[in-house]
Amino acid sequence: MEMRELRYFVEVVRRGGFTRASAALHVTQPAISNMVKALEEEIGFPLLVRERRQVRLTEAGRIVFERAKGLLDSARRIEEEVAELSSLRRGRVRIGLPPMVGMAFFPGVIAEFHRTYPEIALELREEGALRIETLVLERELDVGATVLPTDEAAFGSLPFVKDVVRAVLPRGHPLARRSELALGELEKTPFILHRPEFAVRTHVLEACRRTGFTPTIVSESSQWDFIVAMVVAGLGVALLPETICRQLDRRQVTTVRLKVAIPWDLTLIWRRDRYLSSATRAWLDLASRRLVKHPLTDAGAPPARAARGRSN
Repeated sequence: MEMRELRYFVEVVRRGGFTRASAALHVTQPAISNMVKALEEEIGFPLLVRERRQVRLTEAGRIVFERAKGLLDSARRIEEEVAELSSLRRGRVRIGLPPMVGMAFFPGVIAEFHRTYPEIALELREEGALRIETLVLERELDVGATVLPTDEAAFGSLPFVKDVVRAVLPRGHPLARRSELALGELEKTPFILHRPEFAVRTHVLEACRRTGFTPTIVSESSQWDFIVAMVVAGLGVALLPETICRQLDRRQVTTVRLKVAIPWDLTLIWRRDRYLSSATRAWLDLASRRLVKHPLTDAGAPPARAARGRSN
């Protein structure tokens, strides 16, 4: 059963005959007649009583006519709603942001997106970058912010920040006066780290392993400001991105550059094999123009240079 058959049948009934339906649909009368006959054969019952200048519905015809009107109306609504999506008058984007990343880079982008596309809903989810990668792969998020490197085979990516990690020390720490230090010099100091689902933790632990030690982890948190508060309390040392370190109160903590840099390079990711909605493309385009030095120029396509893909 084809939608065109139903459309022609409904129009014949509404117009009271094949001739008037032919004029309204701009289709030849024999073509409409053949379609209605095909529908009757498929249904297995006559749908119309054909009289000289008009048609009447049979009992089966009344059932098909009422149901067909509903189906055609639903199809029309689908077309209208899809058109609204393509014109960005409706839609949603599910975005994953690690707390540090969201706070540092995205409030302005989110506000501008709401102003530009007020009918598109942004569903924000705060998670660690490693968890965000999983949620993007599982299709629970459309796009997420994470730390490079990423799985290039699985993800398309839009890198937007290159940063490094610094040591955050309480003011009275013996190493607080240094302008630079080796990671190994912190071996005897307890570490306060992000929880395991955060990529910055993974990078720090890997750097310690390469240096030749396993740090003593005295506490963990998903919130960078709580981590800093524990540093202020003298519990240990934290390793946080320079972007965050610039916002800290230097009367309470000191940040020190590491001799061997631990990178914290950020990217937006999405599944390579997944269709990107118009709303998601609009989000990526705006993020590109606001966060990247050389923004994208084609808002209608996935970022071409964002073809590298992985997470925070």
